[in-house]
Formats: sequence, C-alpha cells, structure tokens
Amino acid sequence: MANILPFRAWRYNKELSANIENLTSPLFDVISQKQRDALYEHPHNSIHLSVPLHGKTPGHAQATIAKWKASGVIEQDPLPGIYVYYQYFSLAGSSKNYIRKGFISFIEATDWGQPDSEILRHENTIPHSVSDRVEVLRATELNVSPTHGLYFDPTFELEEYMDESMKNPIYETEDYQGVRDVLSVIHDRSVIQKFIDKLGQKKIILADGHHRLESSILYRKELIDKGEANLGSEGYHYHMMYLTNGETDDLRILPTHRLISDLAGFDKDDFLKKLEPNFVITPLENPNDVTEIILGKPWAFGLLFGEEAYKVRLKPEALDRMGWNFPDVIKKLDLTVMHYFIIEKALGIIGKDQRKSTNITFERNFASCLTKTIRGDAQFAIITQEINMDTVKQVCYSGYTLPQKSTYFYPKVICGYLFGSIKNDEFEIPLDPGF
Repeated sequence: MANILPFRAWRYNKELSANIENLTSPLFDVISQKQRDALYEHPHNSIHLSVPLHGKTPGHAQATIAKWKASGVIEQDPLPGIYVYYQYFSLAGSSKNYIRKGFISFIEATDWGQPDSEILRHENTIPHSVSDRVEVLRATELNVSPTHGLYFDPTFELEEYMDESMKNPIYETEDYQGVRDVLSVIHDRSVIQKFIDKLGQKKIILADGHHRLESSILYRKELIDKGEANLGSEGYHYHMMYLTNGETDDLRILPTHRLISDLAGFDKDDFLKKLEPNFVITPLENPNDVTEIILGKPWAFGLLFGEEAYKVRLKPEALDRMGWNFPDVIKKLDLTVMHYFIIEKALGIIGKDQRKSTNITFERNFASCLTKTIRGDAQFAIITQEINMDTVKQVCYSGYTLPQKSTYFYPKVICGYLFGSIKNDEFEIPLDPGF
C-alpha cells in the first residue's frame, strides 16, 4: 500500500516569508500568460522555478535554485515533518463554506501501470506535457509543487492531529482563486507514525497532477536503467504529494468544458445535421441558461456558437451504436458519450488522436467559454457537467481511465509554500529518527 515519508521542505527565509503572498503562484498548467507576466516581475516568486521565464530551458530553473540556496533565499527545514495544508473556500451560488483538509508528504512514486500499484490514476496524460515535466525534474531534482492524491478513511482519524497542528500556522494567505490557504507542520514522531501507518493501509487515487507524477515515475525508471544505486531509499523513488480524505463532503469536482477551434471547413449546420441521428437537439433562447438546463440529465450537453446555444441529449438507443469496446462503467459516462458521438462521429477527430489534437482545448469557466465563442476565438464550445467521486472511484478500481481532463478538483493547490528535494543529500533525514 502507499508508502509515505516526512521530509525537510525547502521554504523561503524568514524575512521573505513575511510577505509569502508575493511568492506564491498558480500551478504551471492553470496559470494564464497575464498572471505569468505579473509574477515574473518579482525576482523571488515561485513562478521562476515552476515555469521558467518565456520558455527558457529547465537549466535556468536549475541555476535559479542553486542561486537561491546559496544566497539563503530558500532554506531547508532542519527537522523532518508532515506539512498540514487547509484550503477554505466557497462556490458561486452556494452559501456553504468549505474546508479541504490535507497534508503534504513524500510518497513512493510506484508505476501505476502495475497491477499492485499503490497509486491509481483516473485519466490519461498528454505525452508532450509529461516530457516537459521530466526535463524540469531532471534538471532541478526538486518537486516545486505537490500533486493531489486521495485516500479514503471513513473514521477521519488523521483530521484530529491536523486540526491540532492548525492551531499554530506557518503561513496564511488568500490566493488567486479567492481561496484562503493555511500551512502548518507536524514534527512529533509518534503522530507522524500514525500518518505513515494509516496510509500504509490505503491505495491512493490521484486527483490532480497526472503529468507531474508520471514524470517522477519516468525519471525513476531512467535512473534505475542507468544503473544508479537502487536500494529503494534514494530520493528519486519519491514524489511530493498533497493527500486529502476522499470521504469528506468538502471535496469538490467541477466540470471541464471543451473548446473546438481551427477545424478546416467547419460548418455549424452541417455539424448539427451529423448529430441528429444520435441526439435530440433543442435550441435555447439564452446561452447563459445552458448549465442549469443540462444539470442532472444524463448524456446532456450544451453547445455554444457565440450567442446561439443548443441542448443536445443522446437518444438512449444510440448508446448501443457506440463502437468503442469499453465496459459499462466507462461506456455510460457523459464524457465518453461526448468524445465518441460528438468529437469522433460528428467532428471526425478519431479517439486515438483526441489527446494530442490541437483543435481541442479545455476551459473550466463557463463565462470564458461564452466569451471565446462570441469573440470567435473558438468555433464552438461543448458544455459538460461535473462528475462525482463515486464515479471516479469506480473507474479507477476498474483499471480503466476517464477521458482526458474529465475532472477539475477545486480548489487547486498553490505553488510557493514549500519545495521538496529528491537530491539524496537533501532528501535523507539526518540522525534517522526511525521513520
């Protein structure tokens, strides 16, 4: 089962940490160019490690890390710990206040392609994105931001210790999402052992960070193949992860919509005609009503063509015409229906090419989808519904994966609170306390 370890994080020095809000940044895969440009202005913002300026090589991040370590911009904590991380947030249209509780530790980066893997993925990765992350990891030997994993414990045993730790926070900021992020640390050996023992009974479902975790898995294989020391205790075997309890009601999964762009010869009327054999198509008066109209209806989607909108819902008998050979747990998913009947059959982008297609991009924000289609930045948008945690679990345990970008676990973690080194001399715990 999952093998986790405490670690000695690298963190900004005391003087810089006094203004930690100036040093945090969004994850590399959600940050906008406008946000990047603003954050690059600060010489010590974490963006310089996670996304080197304007596509500079990973070597620049490597040089920046070396400089920051040498000059004391970042310092390594003297004691190993598990870092407790809470996110306080709310959602539009709801008065409920949520608290996502979790902790950051190292976890063994076992290959998720093996039957006995401790970490289960729920979606496929995009090859070029993995390659980019491997290059950064190879150059820096530093986990700049944690991925997000889920364990399942209905007893909520660990929350008691996390709540106690939160009485003495290290950092507290409000991030770019409007989320309040709070970090604390647990050093107590006996308490840390409870975390190790609890997770040692669990498999982990990866919620976010598939590309970063896969880069750690590939880097591990690369070093083993090169004949590096392989006792299992080396830093390259591990990966920094934020772990939260999947049993909580404060775990939110938001939908990810699809934008379709730059299709040669695309004609809206011809496209809708191709949908007719499989879908009931209903024009809508107001595009802003799409999400409410499709809510809770299986196999229902919104289509935005600028200020024109349609609801399309698969005819039940059409499901038997699906040509993809999947078990029902995958076949009956809204997103499988969308990728097969809309993107492959109506648009002509066959399934094996969809992951690398430049015609398909992803957008969480409905308003952005509407704006981009009105401005002509996209030919149209496919509006989807959120997926629930039970479905994610069923898919993971089936051994299959969801279509790419099926989930958006909200909120995203932020980068800059801490960094995790896999360099052996920095990874090893001095004066082994028994972990």
